Amino acid sequence: MKKLLIMFTTVCLLLLMAGCGDDAKKAAPQKAATPVSLGMLRLTSSAPLFIALEKGYFAEENLAIDPQWFDAAHPIAVATASSKVDVGATGITASLFNMAASGQKLAIVADKGREQKGFSSSALLVSTDNYNNGITTLEDIKGKRIGITQKGSTFHYMLGRMLETKDLTLEDVEIVPLGKLSAVMAALESKQIDGAILNEPNITKVQAAGYGKLVTQVGDVIPYQTSALFFSPEFMKKEDTAVRFLKAYKKACNYYYDAAIEKNDPKKLDEVVGIIAKYVKAPASDIKVGLPYIDRDGKLLASDIKTQIDWYTAHGMIEGKLDPETVTNTTLLEKASKN
Repeated sequence: MKKLLIMFTTVCLLLLMAGCGDDAKKAAPQKAATPVSLGMLRLTSSAPLFIALEKGYFAEENLAIDPQWFDAAHPIAVATASSKVDVGATGITASLFNMAASGQKLAIVADKGREQKGFSSSALLVSTDNYNNGITTLEDIKGKRIGITQKGSTFHYMLGRMLETKDLTLEDVEIVPLGKLSAVMAALESKQIDGAILNEPNITKVQAAGYGKLVTQVGDVIPYQTSALFFSPEFMKKEDTAVRFLKAYKKACNYYYDAAIEKNDPKKLDEVVGIIAKYVKAPASDIKVGLPYIDRDGKLLASDIKTQIDWYTAHGMIEGKLDPETVTNTTLLEKASKN
């Protein structure tokens, strides 16, 4: 009997200790979230980032995201290359390639929007007056003033590539670099330029306002990896954090694809449209008609990176030689996909 009492007491003590241990674990403070600065534009193609922020996917990976808002692609590339921001989310530009060619170790790691036939991402528009006067095709913009953000930008590239499909060149138009998207739109509205390359939701905004008309979607003319996520040299050294970031991003890409590309669930689509509208500060009705194509798993159209490098090099916008393999890194997304 005495032995049984001792055994019973021992078991009770062990259970009590175990319970205290569980309580101690619960009471222990959670490891502080890892800060990650993220440079981006208020564009529809940033949808997966908005979703990951809004639905807590980054928080699930114990990441504290610090959004840094920019007005153009080039400043994001500069900030990321110099590690002033950890992650850049914007267009793939000549300046980005030049930084890589000069030895800076930033890396393109995931898709953030591409031009794909049947989807609205970027487009050539002309003023309504020009359109009504017969400027309705790519060939018709010969000799016209076309607004872009900056030389060497994605818009510059799109314009050049599209013109080449019609046996024209950049020399056949007058390029007007205006710095900011807002400035391009204002110039089109005030008729200081004849046309412009714009992206969503601005394509829809301009048409809704009545001062611009669509000539062609870029994706209907050329396939093109327009924008991407890229990591700074310092962030590339933090593999665990980088993989966690991409794990959250991939989850958001899945959610976006199911809602906006497959469109099997109207409620889910409305939710995603609402999230995008909140961040880009545009009406949900405008967002819904201009949802861009983004790969379901965030995978790059890697073969197009070489096409871009070759084009920029041929047009004297990249100094020196650049191997596409040195500017892309798909292994981090692959690791995130396995977790």
